Amino acid sequence: MPYVRHWLRNSVLLFAAAIVLGLVAAHTSLIQPHDLDLDRTIQTNTRTGWLNDVMEGVSYLASPVAGVIILAIWCGWLLFVRRRPITASATFLVVAVGWNSTQVAKAVVARNRPPRQFMLDPEIGSNSFPSGHTAFTVAVAVAVYFLFRNSRHRRTVAVLGVCAVLLVAFSRMYVGAHYPTDTFGSVLVAGSAILFVTGVWHAWLLPRLDRIPVVGPLLGRFGLEEERAELAARQDGGGYPGVPGPGGPRRPGRHRRHAAR
Repeated sequence: MPYVRHWLRNSVLLFAAAIVLGLVAAHTSLIQPHDLDLDRTIQTNTRTGWLNDVMEGVSYLASPVAGVIILAIWCGWLLFVRRRPITASATFLVVAVGWNSTQVAKAVVARNRPPRQFMLDPEIGSNSFPSGHTAFTVAVAVAVYFLFRNSRHRRTVAVLGVCAVLLVAFSRMYVGAHYPTDTFGSVLVAGSAILFVTGVWHAWLLPRLDRIPVVGPLLGRFGLEEERAELAARQDGGGYPGVPGPGGPRRPGRHRRHAAR
């Protein structure tokens, strides 16, 4: 997981922007009519029998049930098969926090879903803003990019991630479950949560993984110290943020001193 400067300030500003967008969309007439018009344009001009099945399938792949299964299999593979406990923990946090941050925004904004008569499969339960399906896809795309950011495939992964987010966002409007601003808001909300996670990870969690009750001993059984040593060895002279290198703890540089801000 990369270190991001000014993570707290930027995450708060991004989340605040998302909430303002949601409140304006939900409780004023500035955005709502345009949102509904765009939804109806998509549904009227693009819906066909076979595409209905495809878009419903895409939506299901980012649904809560599918999301939990995907996250469990992915992190389980990283932990139990690859024996990468630090990577598994970081991936879990990015996806879980980025995804579930939408529940806070839903409660604050409290926007009703689009009219049910336009839905292919009427949604029940949570509010409309932001889209949890889209936020899950954003979180997965970012987590995958974090894993490949230092490889030659990073641009391909970034492009595929953007395409996946756009596809899921389109599917949510296509099936009639969300407005356009719901899907855009989910990018802001998930992005703000992931920024926050990167800061907390480097400032507090990473140096203390082995001391977390229950979690620490479990990670230790699957190679925590080995992965720590490997990550430290990759740095200049051995220092991974929060992980002492072979020469012992280094004095934090200017960038590290900002980690807790």
